[in-house]
Amino acid sequence: MSKYNGVMMQYFHWYTPADGDLWKQLAENAQKLAEAGITAVWLPPAYKGAAGGYDVGYGVYDLFDLGEFDQKGSVRTKYGTREEYLAGIKAAQKAGLQVYADIVFNHKIGADDSEEFKATPFNPENRKEPIGELQEIKAWTHFNFPGRNDKYSELKWHWWHFNAADFNALEDETDAIYLFEGKEFDDSVDVEKGNFDYLMGCNLDINNPDVQKELYYWGEWFLETTGVDGFRFDAVKHVRPNFFLDWLQHVRYHTGKELFAVGEYWSGENEALEYFMNKTEGSMMLFDVKLHFNFARAGKEGENFDLTTIFDNTLVKDHPTHAVTIVSNHDTQPLQSLESVVESWFKPLAYAMILLRENGYPCVFAADYYGAHYKDKGKDGDEHEIRMDSHQWLIDRFLFVRREYAHYDQNDYFDHPNCIGWTRMGKKGEHGEQRGMAVLISNGDEGSKHMETGSPDTVYADITQHIEGTITTNKDGWGEFRCLAGSVSVWVPE
Repeated sequence: MSKYNGVMMQYFHWYTPADGDLWKQLAENAQKLAEAGITAVWLPPAYKGAAGGYDVGYGVYDLFDLGEFDQKGSVRTKYGTREEYLAGIKAAQKAGLQVYADIVFNHKIGADDSEEFKATPFNPENRKEPIGELQEIKAWTHFNFPGRNDKYSELKWHWWHFNAADFNALEDETDAIYLFEGKEFDDSVDVEKGNFDYLMGCNLDINNPDVQKELYYWGEWFLETTGVDGFRFDAVKHVRPNFFLDWLQHVRYHTGKELFAVGEYWSGENEALEYFMNKTEGSMMLFDVKLHFNFARAGKEGENFDLTTIFDNTLVKDHPTHAVTIVSNHDTQPLQSLESVVESWFKPLAYAMILLRENGYPCVFAADYYGAHYKDKGKDGDEHEIRMDSHQWLIDRFLFVRREYAHYDQNDYFDHPNCIGWTRMGKKGEHGEQRGMAVLISNGDEGSKHMETGSPDTVYADITQHIEGTITTNKDGWGEFRCLAGSVSVWVPE
């Protein structure tokens, strides 16, 4: 199982309102989250993006501007000011929550000026295939951060701090990735599109000594400024894995703190994930993308999905100590580029599977917890209105059961394609009685299963309230537990 026995929450989604209130909301809600059973919050990128007060945070402009300087049309970020950010972190930590910061080391966007230099165009779908000769280009690669005026850092970024971009102002129409003169794509990144070093914007040359020095220094500055407890790294499949190992070792040594770390390697290919984990020497966890894909398939296929295979080829099954388990996130939600929807009916089943089992470090998505309502254009070019259901009532109950009953030995009953279950032996009660629990899930008809809880002659009730009445185990701790069609029931001692 993971050494992180708590539950983190992704405390934002792509369409979190751009009203500058998120940091204040965190300060207000931190105690409630802690009482519900959340132990850590993953916050969105806190620095200024190219879209200023509207940027989700992944269009990185200035890592040192946490909502302090008048840049890109605003002082605050989408989520608030620097002062509000720091206050939100302190409030969360005071409530007993760890705080994880979202970090993007892959690219910069929104340069202050353009520069002319030479580059070679490559096929965007095959970055090993040049589609032209070395040529003069003009690209937006000069970042001088005039609003910050050298505070915190004097480094001005130029084209040689990057290795590629996808725009040439000297061409009317461009469909190429331009590899800058004297640069190369790193061959230790994901092999999608031949080489997936380049993702967007101005791609950082992570091997440039000035870039490395600045990112190491920024890590020290950021940790001293914020006091966060760990990091979520964005787009790690596009960056040389050894860099994350070196950077984490540096900041961990500098602070003397363990510092949690998880990477977003968006791939369902186990070989790619294992390569990354080996290169980073187990220094960080990864999100279980394959498990999410299985949840998405299961929700769409309904009773045609074999539930006994739900954990096949997943990180949590093959590498449980390195798996952060998710149901959804900001990239998978409807209308996003990586849209991969877990159907609303299946989400309670999926959350039971990440919150009530022994392996993995589960992450609850804010839009699944609080719900979400937004409009945006889809891939068809039309505007769509989306409503995501709130599952807070059930998730809170799962969190309670996780804290009180989901402990110690786990017995699996994965013996039917449409009905699976498991039990946990649980901790001892006040009078020495065993307090085991049972979970039953069906994606088809109503189901029942004979399962052992380790708690003899014990009366059980379904905390989800999906099934009324009680079940009493026999003298050996076995009982016939039930669940409704397409549903989940969680049985705990009365």
